[in-house]
Amino acid sequence: MKIAISAQGQDLESFVDQRFGRCSWFAIIDTETGDYQAVANEQNLNAAQGAGIQSAEIVSRNGVEAVVTGHCGPKAFRTLNVAGIKLFTGAEGTVADALDKFKSGALTEAQDADVEGHWI
Repeated sequence: MKIAISAQGQDLESFVDQRFGRCSWFAIIDTETGDYQAVANEQNLNAAQGAGIQSAEIVSRNGVEAVVTGHCGPKAFRTLNVAGIKLFTGAEGTVADALDKFKSGALTEAQDADVEGHWI
């Protein structure tokens, strides 16, 4: 399964970015093979609007089946939901920590957005 973890940097020791739509990077990881790729999200860092929707489109284009992040707003949640991508919020620590928690089943799938739009 390919997952995307919102990240502050490009490697597994980077911290999880608490913002999905305005994160700096997505760590895209194949949980079966361990293949890893850092995908920039710089165009959405300072977007006036639509950052969550555009970020959801980025992960969807990369074949991601689940997103792990700190928080997610309503528009991004709906876009991920329509794309069939599962969302897991409440992640913290490093990307490696979040990956371990995801693999062990310690994260719960989100049923709705947990912050308002334009949350910073």
